[in-house]
Order: sequence, then structure tokens, then C-alpha cells
Amino acid sequence: MKFRQKSSDQVSGFLDKGTNITGELEFAGTLRIDGHFHGSISTGDILIIGEHAMVHADIHAGEIEIHGQVLGTIEAKRRVEVSATGRVRGDIQTPVLLVSPGALLDGRTRMADERPDETTIATPADAEQSTTSHERH
Repeated sequence: MKFRQKSSDQVSGFLDKGTNITGELEFAGTLRIDGHFHGSISTGDILIIGEHAMVHADIHAGEIEIHGQVLGTIEAKRRVEVSATGRVRGDIQTPVLLVSPGALLDGRTRMADERPDETTIATPADAEQSTTSHERH
């Protein structure tokens, strides 16, 4: 099991195996959870769910790495990574999703960024207009 170890990604908080916490968790920096957590988690930074963790929460994070079990919705601004030992039961919304072989993902995924005005939907009229313009040339 590998975890990123850049100088800016040093773990600043740790909930070890055997811990059981219920509530609302807000933090800055990088937090690793290896215990049990039930509630909600919010950060603009990095959350690491360790191999032995069981997290039942709605999660809003900048980035999240999942090596344990998560039940709940996940919304990440930058990326979500589910490792081979990761188990997710819930919906994920993120612009970048990495799922390793062996991982379990049971839920819906949405990878659209937060600019819905740039999304274009082709209509039958658009297709007809496109065909007509090609025929004229």
C-alpha cells in the first residue's frame, strides 16, 4: 500500500484503529482515518481513508484517497482515488476519478465540472443543420 508523501502532503491529523467518532468533522491539511467515523466530513484539503477504516458519512473534500470502507456520498473538488482495497457504497461527484482493479464502487458517479453553462446538448435540429451545411460545400 502506497500513500503519497510529498512535503506539502504530510499527514497533519490521524484517527487510529480503535477510535470511534460520531459528529461533524472539519479540518485543514491532510487527515488520515483508520478508525470508525459516523457523521459528516468537510475539508478543502486531503482526506485519506486507511485500509482498516469504516466511514459512514457525507464527505466534501478537495481530494480523497479510499483504501478502506466508505458508506455515504462523496463530493471532491479535485479528485477521488479508490484503491484495490477500497470499498465505496454511495454516490461520487468529482472531476477526476481513479478506480484500481479490485476496488468496489456501488453507486452513481458524476464527473462533470461545476460549469454547466458550457455543456452543449445536440438536438435533432443541430444535426440537420450540420448535414445541410456540409452538403452546400
